[in-house]
Amino acid sequence: MKTKSSKRIRDIIYYVFVISLGFTMLYPVLWLVSSSLKPEPEIFGNAVSLIPSEIDWMNYVEGWAGFGGIGFGTYFRNTFIIVGIVVIGTLLTGSVVAYGFARLEFRGKAILFACLMATLMLPIQVTLIPQYIVFNNIGWVNTFYPLIIPAFVGGQPFFIFLMIQFIRGIPKELDEAAIVDGATKMQIFWKIILPLLKPALVTVAIFSFMWTWDDFMGPLIYLNNASLHTVSLALRNFMDATGSTNWGPLLAMSTLSIIPQIVLFLIFQKQIVGGIATTGLK
Repeated sequence: MKTKSSKRIRDIIYYVFVISLGFTMLYPVLWLVSSSLKPEPEIFGNAVSLIPSEIDWMNYVEGWAGFGGIGFGTYFRNTFIIVGIVVIGTLLTGSVVAYGFARLEFRGKAILFACLMATLMLPIQVTLIPQYIVFNNIGWVNTFYPLIIPAFVGGQPFFIFLMIQFIRGIPKELDEAAIVDGATKMQIFWKIILPLLKPALVTVAIFSFMWTWDDFMGPLIYLNNASLHTVSLALRNFMDATGSTNWGPLLAMSTLSIIPQIVLFLIFQKQIVGGIATTGLK
């Protein structure tokens, strides 16, 4: 009886701790959603409370109307276009390059793989100015091309390494059996490796979606026309340089901006965990 009582107390303490920790981590998101429904004077006047005295939907109406004659729907459309194309490019390029490193033997493979690993530690600021000069010289500034073309040319080194590790875990006997049946290297990739690579591809797609959706630096540098701006830039435009900020619409649109990522994570959270756990990363 005493043992059961002690176990029950430990369980209660554990669940109280976990719930408290979870609430602490979720509080900023809950505050964001709650404040987006508050009248503007109440946002910081009663900042601690998560329950608005009255629900003000005008924050969403004003926020969606945008500014400068451009509605927020345009910014969401631009973001979805960039994100969708980048995800496709990342999956295509990354899977092909990863297959080459994991399965094929060619001259200079060790050097190229070392370069790939080195780029994982290369800060983005190092390549920012050279890339801008190149894209400016070919007339791509103020277009979506600088944001989407690199996904089809170089890919993301982290995602490539993730898929390399996953492919290395696939038995090579499958390749050998396919070669005996007369399959080419490309047929092995499309018919054997790619279908088995699905967990890693889902993981890469989700992280690529989230990182591209949240990207602020790239659109800030390359997109000058307001009609081409993404959601991240549009949210920044709610803040005036003089210090005046329309907080209600800003928080309302911020709430809408995180919904796609939350929905994506909730739908594919098992695939995210499974994809990472089976890549062989330690």
